[in-house]
Amino acid sequence: MLASPAIAGINHLLADAPWARERLMPFAGRTAVFQLSPLEIGLGIDNEGYFTEAVTTEPDVALEIPLASMPKALGGADALMADIRISGNADFADALGFVLRKLHWDGEEALSRFIGDIAAHRAVGLARNVVGWHRQTAQNVIENLAEYFSEEQPIIVKRAALDDFSRSTADLRDGLARLEKRLQKLKSKA
Repeated sequence: MLASPAIAGINHLLADAPWARERLMPFAGRTAVFQLSPLEIGLGIDNEGYFTEAVTTEPDVALEIPLASMPKALGGADALMADIRISGNADFADALGFVLRKLHWDGEEALSRFIGDIAAHRAVGLARNVVGWHRQTAQNVIENLAEYFSEEQPIIVKRAALDDFSRSTADLRDGLARLEKRLQKLKSKA
């Protein structure tokens, strides 16, 4: 159910990336399974380097992605790669990893086919500005809440205050230990 739209989306990107299809063509007929418990997507490679749906019990490559690692995907594929467990044919896995890391959708290029280059450039620029504005607004709200809860309604302790308290506690503990040793010496002399 989810595999077909995902494969169609990747194949749409592959249509504009002949370098990626050339990299995948030598692996025609091979299969790979992406496992994201409980979801599992089986992919095959056709003779033209496009992905197809594949259902197999013995894939050539299996890529297991821990569900807990999915938030790292927001940082990009490279951030997620450290947590992926790969088993199977190393050459095929390398080709898949290379293609999937380097394959990107160029929204401006796709939009320019419908509305023209200049309008697409301006629309994408506007979208970037709106996203940037939302990101900056969210950052400002977080900073303001942190300041409010540390200054106005001190629910949150500032890091500097916590560090000072920690140093004072350590100094007090060390002083108490020295005092106990002195008391022990006095008791032993008496």
